[in-house]
Amino acid sequence: MPGKSRSRSRSRSRSRSKNRSRPTGRGVALTAAAVLTAVLVTPAAPAGAASPAPEGNRPTGVTPLSDGWTVPWGTAWLPDGTAALVTERDAARVWRVSPYGRTRKPIGTVPETQATGGEGGLMGIAVDPRWPSHPYVYVMHTSTEGNRIARMTYDGSSLGGYTVLVRGIKKARYHNGGRLAFGPDGHLYATTGDAQDRKLAQDKDSLNGKILRLTRDGGPAPGNPFGTLVYSLGHRNPQGLAFDRRGRLWEAELGDALHDELNLVEPGRNYGWPLCEGPCDEPGMTAPKRTWGVEEASPSGIAVVDGAIYMAALKGARLWRVPLRGKDTVGTPEAYYTGRYGRLRTVTAVPGAAALWLTTSNADDTGGAPDGTDRILGVRLG
Repeated sequence: MPGKSRSRSRSRSRSRSKNRSRPTGRGVALTAAAVLTAVLVTPAAPAGAASPAPEGNRPTGVTPLSDGWTVPWGTAWLPDGTAALVTERDAARVWRVSPYGRTRKPIGTVPETQATGGEGGLMGIAVDPRWPSHPYVYVMHTSTEGNRIARMTYDGSSLGGYTVLVRGIKKARYHNGGRLAFGPDGHLYATTGDAQDRKLAQDKDSLNGKILRLTRDGGPAPGNPFGTLVYSLGHRNPQGLAFDRRGRLWEAELGDALHDELNLVEPGRNYGWPLCEGPCDEPGMTAPKRTWGVEEASPSGIAVVDGAIYMAALKGARLWRVPLRGKDTVGTPEAYYTGRYGRLRTVTAVPGAAALWLTTSNADDTGGAPDGTDRILGVRLG
């Protein structure tokens, strides 16, 4: 059962130049990967890093790639590897960023986006895997009446054609979820928070406190367990979402006063909130695969690379590496770069390279740093 909530001003977010012309296709992805890998020169073992992992790659160095950002929240690579699209939460801007981070270009803003003075605004972004033949970009954002999932057309230079796919997701200053990811089944997955109304997480008729699974047109995906958009329930504020090479869905969420969670999400499962926070033996509830004390994590984005989950920590101000083992178990988490870069928001795998992109979130309402002080960092794995 959850402990008494702490009093937090942020209700924990805890509550908490010009683009170069480039070739296209597979060759571009490989070239981009080679350039990025070359940029991420390996320094000596970083302070605050864990002992070497027993298997697979591990972080070996960080290179700043791009600065001047204010709360870069979502990152999605174009399928051909030529660039990544990055959202800025409060300004509702979307940028196209080159693979090595040296050039960036604004490609548009998302209409009808509202910040909430906390965690709402322009959040997750996902590119249709069939782009450019299907030139769609999907975003999750806060609007006047609530949180929305919308689709826009991207012609390679600018965004347009704003279309709302899902509305009616309750918003709040905090607990808006907001992550988007395409699954190997071709459907779009989204995380929603409980909007500071914890009972909604257990209400199957509410879209809040859930993982949603939808078609590209915004309808319930075939095979959803309840015949609605809802894929799983009992979530508090999920902000991490990623698939592993076996097609399994992993999710990280911010707890209240006791435990943050890493969950293996399966259709129709109930992950406990608010009846459970962290370890859970309540009948009908599914326990997390790993938990952390809230001071160590506040997980936001996650990525899966080379048999491990990488998790960005906000309050914990570190990058966690969690080895995947066996059918549905994980190994001992290892912390990297603790306190070195401040709050970490989003971690994204770089296509075709043993590398990650990692964004800071120090200019948000909790970090309190001036606008323009956030960065995109490149993490080399080896």
